Amino acid sequence: MIVWSAVALGLFALALAWPVPVVLSRAAWPMRAPVIALLLWQAIGLAGGLSMIGALALAGYAAAPGRHLLALAPAAAFALYLLVHLAVTIVQVVRQRRRHLSLLDLLSSPHPTRARTRVLDDAVPVAYCLPRGAGSVTVLSQGLLDRLDADELVAVIAHERAHVEQRHDLLLLAFRAWRAALPWFPIAARAEAEVAALVEMLADDHARREVRDEVLARAILHVGAPGVAGAEVVVSGSTRVSDRFRRLAA
Repeated sequence: MIVWSAVALGLFALALAWPVPVVLSRAAWPMRAPVIALLLWQAIGLAGGLSMIGALALAGYAAAPGRHLLALAPAAAFALYLLVHLAVTIVQVVRQRRRHLSLLDLLSSPHPTRARTRVLDDAVPVAYCLPRGAGSVTVLSQGLLDRLDADELVAVIAHERAHVEQRHDLLLLAFRAWRAALPWFPIAARAEAEVAALVEMLADDHARREVRDEVLARAILHVGAPGVAGAEVVVSGSTRVSDRFRRLAA
């Protein structure tokens, strides 16, 4: 019975590790329902990890009956491996943001009218947020301010504010840690990219409450124009501008 349970959990973990995320990443409906898709990606990641740990625990228990500590060693080692990578990723992100904020203090100036907003003296149109709880900062370049009209600027700022207020960085953190723990596993990178794209769509939906869709679409094209180095360096560091624009146009 224990052996069959281990096999069943192993097959379930295998399904969540390969065919299920591949099918989800190729589906069209997540663009229409990014919240549900995000919840599903989180459920796949959590259930996949737990089922893998459970399969290892049951397999060890079946292979070494009566020697519980030895039986649970592989499962405990894998769980510890994932937790350590999560902790290391958190420390790395905190340090990176601290260094980034120090550089911003040197290379940017406060926006004259918007609180917790800094302006980079750069002609490249750039907009991104630096999430740090109550100390979160939105960064805009002078090139962006010069290029956008008033409505488009409202759209960009609303988009970035959504990243901060909804703590999208926390959603992305676990998937970044998963990819760091399993760099050889292509689905880990795919899951992070898909979640990053969905987070951008969530922020777009927040901005759509303040501006018309065509205004937001124009702003997306300005900030994420092909060939613009550093265009929209968002929390995730990865966006799919064409998907976002097509979604608004539809």
